[in-house]
Amino acid sequence: TISSTSFSTFLSPLTPHSTRWVNWKVDLYLMLFLLIFIIPFFVFHFSFFENGWTRNRAFLLATLGMGFFVLGFWKIGDSFPIVRKGHGIFSMEQGVGRIGVMGVTAMAVLSGFGAVNCPYTYLSYFLRTVTEADVQILERKLLQTMEIIVAKKKRIGFARAERRRRL
Repeated sequence: TISSTSFSTFLSPLTPHSTRWVNWKVDLYLMLFLLIFIIPFFVFHFSFFENGWTRNRAFLLATLGMGFFVLGFWKIGDSFPIVRKGHGIFSMEQGVGRIGVMGVTAMAVLSGFGAVNCPYTYLSYFLRTVTEADVQILERKLLQTMEIIVAKKKRIGFARAERRRRL
């Protein structure tokens, strides 16, 4: 629903500018809250709960995991050049900057993995066994090509010698 309200903000020229601006800010804060806190918490909770922990213990472990996640999330962004003096640690600029840099990094890593893994996966479809007869046929073709090249070089040499004699 947050994405649909963001979409309607762009498509609705009938609403006043101030209303769209407030809607934009609220949507951004809600999306940041979802991406930084809610989704990782539920990933932690469900992963602990599905591995046999009780609901209460999974909640406690997910809360502890969220503490480490948030700490790591903010520490990773310390080296990014996205900090301004007027913005605090929980500002929208900090969150969007960190999410953006981490998103681009994740996409680059996944793209690199796909660029390596896809040819490796599908290479077996293009491989075929090479027999001794195939090797002999290709060696024979190579020798014929080399003989043709030698013959053409001889003709070029004779043509140059003939041209020099005429001059």
